[in-house]
Amino acid sequence: MSRSERSPLLLAGLLAAAGTAHFTAPRQFDHVVPRSLPGSPRTWTHVSGAVELALAAGLALPRTRRAAALASAAFFVGVFPANVKMAVDWRHRPAPQRAAALGRLPLQVPLVLWARGVAKGAEGRS
Repeated sequence: MSRSERSPLLLAGLLAAAGTAHFTAPRQFDHVVPRSLPGSPRTWTHVSGAVELALAAGLALPRTRRAAALASAAFFVGVFPANVKMAVDWRHRPAPQRAAALGRLPLQVPLVLWARGVAKGAEGRS
């Protein structure tokens, strides 16, 4: 399997793992839900986990890959405020936790670019 064939499946696997974690260990995600969002943080945790699982399924299927990849890029942009909140909330934690929270911020850029690359690779193949 070539790199271009593996890339969408790896991104799907990443999203599937993250989506599953939202249901198996929701408490850690509840804490990063911005307070400005209406409703319960747990609801947002479950909704975002379900979205990640749906995106993973879409990426795994060649017919829906392009749309799912573009939606994944948008999703990665959309969850950025939660990563900012985590970095702000964790600014007084021990250095390793603070570094992890800060490290999530620039990680969004390669995720968006990866998803866009998968979408571009899927053009004309659907």
